[in-house]
Amino acid sequence: MYIVFTIVVIDLIGFGIIIPLLPFFGEHFGAEPHTVGFLMATYSAGQLVAAPFWGRLSDTVGRKPVLLTSLLGMSFAYILMSFSQSLIILFLSRAISGLMAGNISAAFAYVADITTPQDRAKGMGLVGAGFGIGFIIGPAIGGLLAGSDPNNANYQTPALAAAGASFLAFTVCLFFLRESLDETHRSKLKTLSSNDRLNMLRETLLQPNVRLLLLISFVVTLVFASLESIFPIWSRRTFNWGPQQNGYLFAIVGIISVLIQGGCLGSLNKKFGEIRLIIGGMLLLAAGMALIPFSLTLETIIPAMAISAIGFSIVSPSLNTAISIRIAETEQGGAMGAARSVTTSSRMVGPALAGIIFGSLGKDWPFFISALVMLVLVAIALRFFAAGILSK
Repeated sequence: MYIVFTIVVIDLIGFGIIIPLLPFFGEHFGAEPHTVGFLMATYSAGQLVAAPFWGRLSDTVGRKPVLLTSLLGMSFAYILMSFSQSLIILFLSRAISGLMAGNISAAFAYVADITTPQDRAKGMGLVGAGFGIGFIIGPAIGGLLAGSDPNNANYQTPALAAAGASFLAFTVCLFFLRESLDETHRSKLKTLSSNDRLNMLRETLLQPNVRLLLLISFVVTLVFASLESIFPIWSRRTFNWGPQQNGYLFAIVGIISVLIQGGCLGSLNKKFGEIRLIIGGMLLLAAGMALIPFSLTLETIIPAMAISAIGFSIVSPSLNTAISIRIAETEQGGAMGAARSVTTSSRMVGPALAGIIFGSLGKDWPFFISALVMLVLVAIALRFFAAGILSK
């Protein structure tokens, strides 16, 4: 468990280095807000295409080979980004990163392999905490290396640092991670035809409770992905912030994520159950998004971002837990890959929509609309929860 946690942390440091810098990198090449949104969405578009493939492949060849391949590919993509001299190459590097992002679904499937249903929330929370740590260290490093001036930022060095982080994660995986799937399990899956596996997966994903959880995953991730993509260019126009200030604020978001997912999520799940945590987390995310446009000082923007981060940090691993305990053990990799496709599609749609709204309606409207959408989703979830569908 702790080896895969370490791999996730190291790799997400590389991912975190890039996230607060990418909107500025796009604007460096003359990108408008809507183009920045599409740039942020490109990674998720590639991941959407590749995630189901990586998930099913990990069910048959094992989790470790998928992790190794994807980590090496991510390292190459960051190197390509570091030498980008045009917006086209920058888009290409993000597309390759997305195609190579099979490490995420494989990591979640690895946790599902080695935990019992009773301990799964704790395991998913630990991996989620790895994301949080990556987002503490990564953005801080990226901001420090890029600098505070949005007009004269250094983009090459952070990208090379991200490449180094992914290669380090590859090395740790190669020498220290044990395969979680035994040969018996893989042999059983290999005897199934592709159609058999797809039919089993389809039957699982067509269950009403699983469909609803996937819908919630889509919308929640869409909202938070919009925040990640739009906030840097919003803060540039509101506070005249550059990569460094955004990197530090994203690091604070990461600290909150670690405290929630790594510290108290397991006990919260035992006390309230994953469904109540999902609903409560959505309410917090809605509140945080609504507060951001009114937060015009450092003293107010930090609490607004903190509320958003707490909400998402509660919802995301709770959704992974709720989905994983409702699917068959033989379909963990494929189902988690499919679930990951849902969230990556929202990470593709969210930034693109947010960029369009930002450019057409104004810089505050992505946050207002996101808050309203979250409240509608809470009402839907409460209705289904009262009907007992989410309890199954």
